[in-house]
Amino acid sequence: MDTTDTRIVVVTGAGTGIGRAAARAFARQGATVVAVGRREEPLREAAEGHPGIRPFVADVTAEGAAEEIVAAAVTVHGRLDVLVNNAGIASGGPLGTLDRSVITPLLETNLVAPVLLTQAAVPALKESRGVVVNVSTAVGQRGWPANSVYPATKSALETLTGCWALELAPAGVRVVAVAPGAIDTPIAEHMGLSPDRLAALRAWQLAHTPLGRLGRPEEVARVITSLAAPDAAFVTGAVLPVDGGGLVT
Repeated sequence: MDTTDTRIVVVTGAGTGIGRAAARAFARQGATVVAVGRREEPLREAAEGHPGIRPFVADVTAEGAAEEIVAAAVTVHGRLDVLVNNAGIASGGPLGTLDRSVITPLLETNLVAPVLLTQAAVPALKESRGVVVNVSTAVGQRGWPANSVYPATKSALETLTGCWALELAPAGVRVVAVAPGAIDTPIAEHMGLSPDRLAALRAWQLAHTPLGRLGRPEEVARVITSLAAPDAAFVTGAVLPVDGGGLVT
């Protein structure tokens, strides 16, 4: 029996980290993956050795980007089966240091973009009875001292996960989320932290991770592909921590 995955998958933030690992995991299963990111070179690196990955350069916060990304799947490939809202940024700071230049990009990338992209994808997902996978964060359920806005955007994304699951269930569309903990990705480096502050952040993360290590992007990707799989057809509205036990500490 042919078990090749013929689904069409969109993954945002696919150039590095969890997004890259998820795009590759879907491609290894035989899916065609529209890998979305702002920079062409990381997307090309993500696609190397994975002919099922089709890089698509786009800024998810740009005007009209949601419709362009969905069209890259539906117009070119005829359908859309899975949308992975992974693109995110984690800049921030303690109260007293925040202004609109910090807050607005967090909201636009982590919250507004997933709303608009999911909204644009709904007609195609209804046709395929597809799946939306939102990538949240474990600290959205616990708190992150001196970095409140980032986890707040991710907590809101989890709320949207439940709301959309209820709204789209009659159409056969599932909506789920994963909440990664301390994962070995470049996102912390992208926050612009000094080496000392980055080391302190990693120490704090490890101190709150019972398994005592950073997770790997591939470990989160396996959960994403599992939740999106047809075998998980009775799972919707769930937010699954992938955090080495951090949530239960």
